Amino acid sequence: MQKHKRVPELTDEEEARIQRGIAEDPDNPEWTAEDFRNAKPFPQVFPELAKSIRERGITVVGDPKVTDVVVLDPDVAKKLQSEGKDWRERANAILRKAVGL
Repeated sequence: MQKHKRVPELTDEEEARIQRGIAEDPDNPEWTAEDFRNAKPFPQVFPELAKSIRERGITVVGDPKVTDVVVLDPDVAKKLQSEGKDWRERANAILRKAVGL
């Protein structure tokens, strides 16, 4: 079984760039510990809006797709990807044909 790759640590330069971006955006300052302590759940702050969202539920338009993970051999993935950006759609078409759809 393949292990998941760890996300690499940020470099000092990347962290500095992120901190500069935060400092340069006065409309969206970084939250303080007090901000986190004072935060309230969305339904508590906007009860009527939360209720209307719950009552509406999730609307699915058309034929929904299933999100899942399919593990491909590297050579298969490389071949599909080499034929264009729409490789996922082509892989789906190949699978549909293979299962008789």
